[in-house]
Amino acid sequence: MKKLTTAKIWQFAAGQFGWALLSGIISNWLVYFYQPDETAISQGQTVFIPQGLVIFGVFTIIGGITAFGRIFDAFTDPMIASWSDRCTSKNGRRIPFLKGAALPLALSTVLVFWSSANENSWINAAFLFVMILAYYLSITAYCTPYNALIPELGHTQQERLNISTIISFTFIAGTAVAYLAPTIWGALIPSFGRVNAIRVTFTAMALAAFVCMLVPVFCIREKDYVDTVPSKDSAFRSLAATFRNGEFRKFVGSDIFYWIALTMFQTGLPFFVTSLLKLPETMTTLYFVGMTALSLVFYVPVNKLTPKLGKKKMILFAFAVFSLAYFYTGFMGNIPFIPEAVQGLILTAAAALPMAIFGILPQAVVADIAQSDAITSGSSREGMFYAARTFAFKLGQSLSMLIFTAVSTIGNGSGAGYRIAAFGAAVFCGAGGLILMFYDEKKINCVMNGKA
Repeated sequence: MKKLTTAKIWQFAAGQFGWALLSGIISNWLVYFYQPDETAISQGQTVFIPQGLVIFGVFTIIGGITAFGRIFDAFTDPMIASWSDRCTSKNGRRIPFLKGAALPLALSTVLVFWSSANENSWINAAFLFVMILAYYLSITAYCTPYNALIPELGHTQQERLNISTIISFTFIAGTAVAYLAPTIWGALIPSFGRVNAIRVTFTAMALAAFVCMLVPVFCIREKDYVDTVPSKDSAFRSLAATFRNGEFRKFVGSDIFYWIALTMFQTGLPFFVTSLLKLPETMTTLYFVGMTALSLVFYVPVNKLTPKLGKKKMILFAFAVFSLAYFYTGFMGNIPFIPEAVQGLILTAAAALPMAIFGILPQAVVADIAQSDAITSGSSREGMFYAARTFAFKLGQSLSMLIFTAVSTIGNGSGAGYRIAAFGAAVFCGAGGLILMFYDEKKINCVMNGKA
């Protein structure tokens, strides 16, 4: 089999940029669009769906919709992974899925924000519910096979680490571009009005993402780099066999708590800026792009230090720093003698290094576990390992969305709910680090090295 060149890795990584951009639009701006704070409403944001604690007296409409969407997404992961693992197409097991899912993913992302009625209506809630399901099904159909290519294209631990590093760069770049949205729609508001300016912005971004997602489809011949036998296990048997791997269960357990914390933080960042720091929403772009740019400085050191220190130690360090950063976020706006804009910059600097570590290493850890399991079991289930990981952490994300959208309503605009969300993210992040301490990285490396 051919060795993946650096140029081919970048072509593969272009697909990550595309879906990360679309994911960033949904993760960062969905709640902000449909559950706007007083600042956004005063600037002309329409309230499209009923607000308040209306589901079981606890959860908001947007919280319930997004949580159910992620649960639906989690349960479709094993199904898509099984289809991909068992695919016998002449073009490979993964590329055909990427080709078929790119357009539905881009289109559904745009339609999520295109409410059918220009008023507060349950019709909009129903439309949003359908579009969210379409979005999550499409992103699963693209991302699960895409991630399965990481251990298949990388034939050694170093190659897989290099792939993870580069696709992490494009993931962060895509997410950063999604955070540019307020700057873009701010320039378009005089021509289109606030709501339509947001929609035009997301449409342009989705078009760019669609093109990027097709790059690996047409630039990489999967059969030239991957020589695997399609799995014959059913989705249920394959998923059960995957979770029987004890080290995988430990890693996934920590990963769930990480994603609960991260989802609460990412969803809350625009509110932290506007409600806690009392700064313009465009500052969200400045802080996240700054965080992204600074994290890139650490990419090479992380790539070089990981073989020496080990992935586990690096991720544990990132858990600790992220926990402190989230805890600090809960106090923003109430810190004396430090200007509000500077408080945001401190958060940007604190989160950059753990952002780089989490961007690179978890994918590489799953790739190592999948390869070691293939050595010991004789079954190639790379797709299912990534699907099982996403199945677990998406359930965590569902819980996170329910928690954030519920607690954010506390305080009636005082910001108390956003502070509770930040403190909660710190607690969840700390719990993830404690669970990871039980992961036996040496055991995985022994299997890999013994069969090298």
